[in-house]
Amino acid sequence: MDTYRTFVAIELPRALRAKLIEYIAQLRRELPDAQASWSREQSLHLTLKFLGNVDESQIETIGQALAEALRPFQRFTINVKGLGVFPNVRRPRVLWVGLVGSPLTNLAIAVEAALVPLGFLREEKAFTPHLTIGRWRQTERADRMFGEELESWTHFDFGATSIDEVILIESVLKPAGPIYNRLKVVTLKPDG
Repeated sequence: MDTYRTFVAIELPRALRAKLIEYIAQLRRELPDAQASWSREQSLHLTLKFLGNVDESQIETIGQALAEALRPFQRFTINVKGLGVFPNVRRPRVLWVGLVGSPLTNLAIAVEAALVPLGFLREEKAFTPHLTIGRWRQTERADRMFGEELESWTHFDFGATSIDEVILIESVLKPAGPIYNRLKVVTLKPDG
């Protein structure tokens, strides 16, 4: 039986991803010695839940569970703004862009609750809505590049976007980077 490496996510519109890619290109120019792995456009999505390898026979059941759990949710708007690092400025490993939208956390909680009965473990960490735009291999170099600079980045505003669907995605790992395929799409209710 075939298995799929899967996750549940929200995709961002192409125009917003293009704006983020422009910003990443700017960072690459400003931080040429960063020794970072920078995100590609196709990987700029908000992961709500990573599922790992899933049997093909489970895909339909997962899709139905997500559709049922997300039935109460209406389309909503998120703001893409601010930058930060995980785990902290002294040991930055991940550079991220913040996502602000009140339903995001509730949406992630609903996805999690729908998938636990299907055998998927609850996340140990609290959900933090963000887009990863860079990862450092050597944190001591990243540490020297931050400090005052990060403070000025926290106010960057990339704009707002409407969220109207949640997607079960397959990630096919390739040497040139992952390829993403939509397996199931749950459309949120129209506003009002």
